[in-house]
Amino acid sequence: MQFSHLIQINDPFNPLIEPLSREQLWRGLVLRAENPLLFVMALDRFEIIERGENMLARELHFGKLTLRDRVRFEPMKQVRYEIEAGDDSPAASLVMTIEEPEPEQLFVRFDYETLPGDGAAPIDEFYGSFAKRAYVEADIDTVSTIRRLALEQLARG
Repeated sequence: MQFSHLIQINDPFNPLIEPLSREQLWRGLVLRAENPLLFVMALDRFEIIERGENMLARELHFGKLTLRDRVRFEPMKQVRYEIEAGDDSPAASLVMTIEEPEPEQLFVRFDYETLPGDGAAPIDEFYGSFAKRAYVEADIDTVSTIRRLALEQLARG
C-alpha cells in the first residue's frame, strides 16, 4: 500500500495560526524520531540502539509487539523511517518531507509505503481506508504537538 498526503503548516490567511519557522518545524520532526513517546500514543517504551551521523536505529515497544526501524535525516529537509519486517508486521517506510513552494509557506508531505511480505495477502480496501485515515490523524497530531512544543519554547524565552 502506498499513501501520500500534505499538511499545511503556515497559513498567511489565518491570523489565528502562529507560523512556525523551518527550523522550528525541523526540530519538531527530529524530536519525533528521538523521543517518540511524545508523539505516538500506543507506544509503551523505546530504545535508541544506534546513533550515527544523520541516523538512528531504534526499537519501539507496543505491548508485546516490538518494531525495529532506522531513521535517516536529511537536515532541514527530510526524515525517513524504514521499518523492518517482523513476525507480525510487514516492512514499511514513512518519509516526512518539508516543502516550501514560496518563502515561509511550509508544508510537510507524508509518504507511506507498506511492502507486502512473502506470501502475504494484499491489504484489503477496508483496512487500507482505515489505515489511511489513521495515518492522517496521527500526522495532524504530530504537527499539533510540534506547534505546541514550539510555542512553549518561545514562552520560556
